[in-house]
Amino acid sequence: MEQLTMGSMEEQFMNIIWEVAPVSSRELVRLSAERLGWKKSTMFTVLRRLGEKGLLVNESGMVRVLMSPEEFKTAQTENVVDRHFKGSLPSFIAAFTSKNKLSEKDVARIRAIIDNCGKED
Repeated sequence: MEQLTMGSMEEQFMNIIWEVAPVSSRELVRLSAERLGWKKSTMFTVLRRLGEKGLLVNESGMVRVLMSPEEFKTAQTENVVDRHFKGSLPSFIAAFTSKNKLSEKDVARIRAIIDNCGKED
């Protein structure tokens, strides 16, 4: 899987887009100036980069997202598991829980997720 990442400023901008999309590029110019202090050229540069990463599309002055925040987080998590744990989810969980103790509530939620894996909706 290709690694999908965002820098801090890209992420701040993408959060704005996720909040308001679909949105006109004109409105994004206004919002990025207001919330991030960006010039129009900066906004379009970052917009282009996010488009190249497959997160959004800017067609005829309208920006729409191609990947939800949840889909992005899932892709990032899969990258971490693939790169650092050779694709082994149990190894990832073992590493995570070795220093981060789970509450009984967390353990119950994880068990429920595992129990529901593979079940048809």
